[in-house]
Amino acid sequence: MPELLGDDAALQVLHADAALAVVNKPAGLMVHDSALARGETDFAADRLRVQFGKPIFLVHRLDRATSGCLLLAFDRETAAALGKQVMAHALEKDYWAICRGWPAETRFTVDHPLDGGPGKPEKKPAITAFEVLATCELAMPGSGFDTSRYAWLRASPQTGRFRQIRRHLKHLSHHLIGDSSHGDGRHNRNFRMLGVQRMLLHARRLAFTHPQTGARIEVLAPVDAEFGKVLSLFGANA
Repeated sequence: MPELLGDDAALQVLHADAALAVVNKPAGLMVHDSALARGETDFAADRLRVQFGKPIFLVHRLDRATSGCLLLAFDRETAAALGKQVMAHALEKDYWAICRGWPAETRFTVDHPLDGGPGKPEKKPAITAFEVLATCELAMPGSGFDTSRYAWLRASPQTGRFRQIRRHLKHLSHHLIGDSSHGDGRHNRNFRMLGVQRMLLHARRLAFTHPQTGARIEVLAPVDAEFGKVLSLFGANA
């Protein structure tokens, strides 16, 4: 019999049926064991096997610091069918991101090739569509100004490269807030002063075709308290 999970270990289930599920992964939790784990023993995949009481097959992954929609299947056939949707770019993914500065356009697309990360130097096409949802200006001095400007974005990656959204925002000099690898230290410190310790990237929406029923599934993941606190700076009620 599988070990029971406490409330702090169970992941929020956003959709579940006999073939698949979508859960809301919290920020700071690694999806599965890898070379990046550095001795960690707590992984979303292990929690989910216990939580559902059966084998699970991850269809995609999220970075440790990213929260939101994570899709999994309960059998290899469903996982393979969903994997084909991923390869065909038929899996729709929208992220919420908070960045430094105000982009010049409300809607814009970044078409900038990226390598595959450490040990994978070959660059491949990488495309992300962005939309500015709101902007704010905070009384935090920097770069010769008395205030600092920030934007709340919707990011829709059309490809699935290593840390694509984070690196595309760095390419634009609109660094993702809380990103210790590709972000801007001063702006990260601004938000830590506000009590926000996490990276501000959230997999908000996931949409796909159910491989068994043909139904269109669309799931929205609510944000956590820290992300919600930031959205309130933009006048939003999360």
